[in-house]
Amino acid sequence: MLDIQLIRTQPEYVREGLARKGFAVDFGPFLEKDRLRREAIFEVENLKAEKNRVSAEIPQLKKAGKDVTETLARMKLVSDGIRAKDEAVARMDAEQQAFLDTLPNLPFDDVVAGGKENNRVVRVFGEKPQFAFPARHHVDIVESLGLIDYARGVKLGGNGFWVYRRDGARLEWALLNYFIEQHLADGYEFILPPHILNEACGYTAGQFPKFRDDVFQLRADEGAGGDAGFTHFILPTAETALVNLHRDEILDEDALPFKYFAYTPCYRKEAGSYRAEERGMIRGHQFNKIEMFQYTRPEDSEAALEELVGKAERLVQGLGLHHRVSKLAAGDCSDAMRKTYDIEVWIPSMNDYKEVSSASNAGDYQARRGSMRFRRKETGRPEFVHTLNASGLATSRILPAIVEHGQCADGSVVIPEVLRKWMGGQERLEKK
Repeated sequence: MLDIQLIRTQPEYVREGLARKGFAVDFGPFLEKDRLRREAIFEVENLKAEKNRVSAEIPQLKKAGKDVTETLARMKLVSDGIRAKDEAVARMDAEQQAFLDTLPNLPFDDVVAGGKENNRVVRVFGEKPQFAFPARHHVDIVESLGLIDYARGVKLGGNGFWVYRRDGARLEWALLNYFIEQHLADGYEFILPPHILNEACGYTAGQFPKFRDDVFQLRADEGAGGDAGFTHFILPTAETALVNLHRDEILDEDALPFKYFAYTPCYRKEAGSYRAEERGMIRGHQFNKIEMFQYTRPEDSEAALEELVGKAERLVQGLGLHHRVSKLAAGDCSDAMRKTYDIEVWIPSMNDYKEVSSASNAGDYQARRGSMRFRRKETGRPEFVHTLNASGLATSRILPAIVEHGQCADGSVVIPEVLRKWMGGQERLEKK
């Protein structure tokens, strides 16, 4: 959520920043309603002060033998006025909050305007793999080696699901072990959160209300004794859980930064298009991911973002995969983020790069939604923390990249060296 005081004092700055994200807004009507709302609050506070003052005088008037009938009648009118104005202020509060909830985050000043056409590659690792034989698509490779069973995945869950089998399951788990080992070595705390979250989690993360229909929702039955309708949802990413760990808390400045990582499957209702070139594991309704997350002081968040980008990039480098790092334009950043870098791995069969990690700085946007603050030692006052997240990593595009980069003429696949200790020392994936 954006700082309402910033909108009041610098509406043109906010408007221009949101325009760089492709979001058009006119703050004129909002600011006029905000003025009327503050006037109404001032009026109701004066009425309450008058009521309290007169209410304290009435016993003294009665004790002095004076008639208080007129005073009581006037106070009834005051009470009715207070009730009406309180209801009006509540309506204006709800309208104001609904408007603020629609606003995306402001991009940082160094983030260029526009959509993905304005994304900028900041560095590249390695070279595109070259093959002295006809290279194959990862779907053909994993099916021929018995690593992934797409047909039975569809039978169990429908399009967008698959089953890991044999060395495919072991390779998937080896990847997760590799990621976990690296994050523990870097001093991050390992979290295993719930996969079913309440609505407040989606709101704090910035996914609700706009993207509520993009998640798998759980609904109460009308006859179950509770309210029918939306109650919980299945997390689309562990970020949605990690950003809520310290919701409604005031943290100790000396304890910051908090550095977490979590393993969860990710569940996406909208898995995207199923174009022919995206068949296989590139898009799906369920995939495994390690998510990194940090809570920092505002002045430390930019350095924290660079740390997260570096960590994600080193994981891909350790696997020997050709990739690039791109800084996203404002319109390609998600609504909740101020700046994002994508780590994109090369998929030979698609002749394209695919994102395997997005590292983002949300500034205080999520912290305002979730009331997450720290107490500044110097002033004793609470301030909003900054929140940052990055995939570290998602496996559903890493595994296709591994089998395509490591494919051999005989149909086998070279296993990256860093994974072999979790594969029983095995150096190749071969048909069994």
